Amino acid sequence: MSRWGRPGERPGAPDAQEQLREQRVTKDRPPAAATARAVHSWVDQTIEQAQRQGAFDNLPGAGKPLRDVDTRADPDWWVKSLIQREQLDLSGAMPGVMQLRREKATYPQSLYALQDEIAVRAVVQDFNERVLADRRRPHAGAGSPPIVGRLDVEEMVQAWREGRDRS
Repeated sequence: MSRWGRPGERPGAPDAQEQLREQRVTKDRPPAAATARAVHSWVDQTIEQAQRQGAFDNLPGAGKPLRDVDTRADPDWWVKSLIQREQLDLSGAMPGVMQLRREKATYPQSLYALQDEIAVRAVVQDFNERVLADRRRPHAGAGSPPIVGRLDVEEMVQAWREGRDRS
């Protein structure tokens, strides 16, 4: 059996590699930097074309600061955004001492809605009992535990009377 040239070749046909060289087509991939420049150039051209066509004109939020730009600097960014997005009330998650301090700051104004002195005394005495109960809890950690001062029942009743008289 006679063969006409090497396997895969046709007798009399030009060499494929030679044709590619003549046409300046290379098999080698362009360097990554050249490819990156080409992609970057294409992206820039596309953005410039969109700007000329007005695609970025009158966008919502134009001229306003971007939200959550610096979130990566804060390790708790996702918790804070969840609290804000879901509008969660975390006052129940505060330590007891902080809850009592926050409640104490509302006195005597929060007492004005009560109808009589007996109710005012009951609310203030309940607050004082919760303060004492918090003081009895064991404390862990260095230093002395934070405490909340008790309210004087008579002072709160007097403030309630004065506040009711003004209203």
